Amino acid sequence: MLMAIDVGNTNIVIGLYKDDKLVARYRVATVAERSRDEYGMMFTQLLAFKAFVPADLEDVIISSVVPPVMYSLERAVKKYLGRDPIVVTNETDMGISILYDNPREVGADRLVNAVAARALYGAPCIVVDFGTATTFCAVAPNGDYLGGAICPGIKISVEALFTRTAKLPRIELVSVERAIGKNTVESMQSGVLHGYVGQVDYITRLMKKEMNAPEAKVIATGGLANMIRSEAKVIDVVNGELTLAGLLIIYKRLKGFDVDGLQ
Repeated sequence: MLMAIDVGNTNIVIGLYKDDKLVARYRVATVAERSRDEYGMMFTQLLAFKAFVPADLEDVIISSVVPPVMYSLERAVKKYLGRDPIVVTNETDMGISILYDNPREVGADRLVNAVAARALYGAPCIVVDFGTATTFCAVAPNGDYLGGAICPGIKISVEALFTRTAKLPRIELVSVERAIGKNTVESMQSGVLHGYVGQVDYITRLMKKEMNAPEAKVIATGGLANMIRSEAKVIDVVNGELTLAGLLIIYKRLKGFDVDGLQ
């Protein structure tokens, strides 16, 4: 069994794969101050919830965009799970070339998503990840990672409206049918939802043009992907487990296993 861990700025997502099938998925808050022992107890409790024990694990693979978390996290894996974790970086053999000016600047999650999208849906493709930041990643027809765009995340924008204005309230993110809101809350919800839908449609169209790939499939992931997809015209597929799937694919590649047909 493989434990795949995706460390994001807001949440840590943990997936358990048994025979290449995702059998459990957990989401916990990212807390930089969490100790080795706190992580260790959390891991053992999550395993026990599915009647697993650390001895059931063959390996642990991690991607992270939060360096302060890694010291305690890696040591927890070693002490409590008895494994030396595989940490994915830009230097990991993922089977793709990174055509960024400085490959070290690319977040591991963006590369992992690109690997998963290419393997599961084919290239060329564009991955839109609705996380703390909204990222757009372009994958060339030959599978190379071309680069992309980074925008403030939806929740960041909503929180900024609340904290940086005197009279605007904190709002719930929900789908709205009309663009013309009839009160402050509706107006804010319309602006956020339709603004991000327009952003997704416009940026992906520009990327397809620059890639000379109008056929490029657009894959969305992240917590709010389904809400945006209900309105956006360009999103072809939503896969909420894209990063975990990418970690599994990379792990299989590193171990010399066949990755064809992985879901």
